[in-house]
Amino acid sequence: MTDDRFRGVITPILTPYNDDASISKELYLYHAASCLAGGAHYLSPFGTTGEALSNSIRERMEALEALIDSGSARPDQLMPGTGLCSLEDTLTLCRHAVEMGCAAVMTLPPFFYVTAGDDGMYRYFSQLIEGVGSGALKICLYNIPQNTGIGISPALAGRLNKAFPDTVVAYKDSSGNWGNTQAVIEAAPGISVFPGSESFMLQAMKLGGGGCISASCNSNVTAIRKMYDLAAAGNWDAAEAALAPINAHRQAIQAGGLIPALKSLKAHQSGDHRWLNLRAPLDNADPDAYAPLTATLPAA
Repeated sequence: MTDDRFRGVITPILTPYNDDASISKELYLYHAASCLAGGAHYLSPFGTTGEALSNSIRERMEALEALIDSGSARPDQLMPGTGLCSLEDTLTLCRHAVEMGCAAVMTLPPFFYVTAGDDGMYRYFSQLIEGVGSGALKICLYNIPQNTGIGISPALAGRLNKAFPDTVVAYKDSSGNWGNTQAVIEAAPGISVFPGSESFMLQAMKLGGGGCISASCNSNVTAIRKMYDLAAAGNWDAAEAALAPINAHRQAIQAGGLIPALKSLKAHQSGDHRWLNLRAPLDNADPDAYAPLTATLPAA
């Protein structure tokens, strides 16, 4: 790996829905552009926060195309989620992202098959990389075992990076386990490791981590970006001083259930009730859930 590996603040953007449960392209594009204008280095459409697995492959590809065609985001600012159980489906999403010129893809392990183990997942990712067959493919491994039932171990991350150093270049750790994040940084020094919460970002950056990929970037990206910039410049005292209010906002989001809390906040801020819509099996957001979040945001 060279020094130009992925670093920065990445927003896994929310997916807004119309009342008929179709994706609201208008709200989606505006929100994406707002996150970038607020300081995000990259966007990650269709991760956990974007209700990825409640959207079809076609919907995901069309939304990605809309982001680029509208000018809401450049291809090199995008790291779409691509991981599905079916290798062929994951290939379809990865090939499309490469064709569109995206910076990278963020790929879940093949969930449901929880006994696959490292060897089975190594086989899956190897066949994925060989199937795409493009040097332009860059993969961010996405570890969220509490949702997928299977984790991407530090050893597997290191093994994949060693075998495919120009392709397996990043790792998002949403386990909430700092010990795992640290272990990945140590086991795979060629990989840029992103905690799934800004609460761990400074700890990771001190060890060479890349930044963060956090749901909170949907609502507090400017403050998180400022903290990142302070740390990247070596101003650790100022960065640490900025963490407490950022953590308070993150904790309010988590207490509110993450996606519904963020959507309630967006509905309140925009005055558009469509932000309250989530796709089944999730319940729609409580229109009053935004209050604890606004109390922890910096003044406009």
